[in-house]
Amino acid sequence: MDETDPKPNQALILCNVRELAFQIKKEFDRFTKYLKNVRTAVVFGGVPIQENEKIFKDPATAPHIVIGTPGRVLALVKKGILNLDNLDMFVLDECDKMLDETGKLSIKFS
Repeated sequence: MDETDPKPNQALILCNVRELAFQIKKEFDRFTKYLKNVRTAVVFGGVPIQENEKIFKDPATAPHIVIGTPGRVLALVKKGILNLDNLDMFVLDECDKMLDETGKLSIKFS
């Protein structure tokens, strides 16, 4: 990811639970205080999806790094709110746990 000219939604980190997503967001906040042009956002269920939609619709607040849970990320992608065309990095945190839960959620990548 190029800090001098970052594009929205360049990195996506999927976490199996919102507590882990929030924890990762806090760690990114520590790093991005040195990278002034890089914005991060965390998205997960339990909060109104409209709050997440506002973040992505405004170019001034659109994050470069998105951290979230599969259900909320999938909902935002299906609604056309989260565009992954600029995606350079994709991380599955706790991948083994997410694979164990594949019966609960079906995600298809094209």
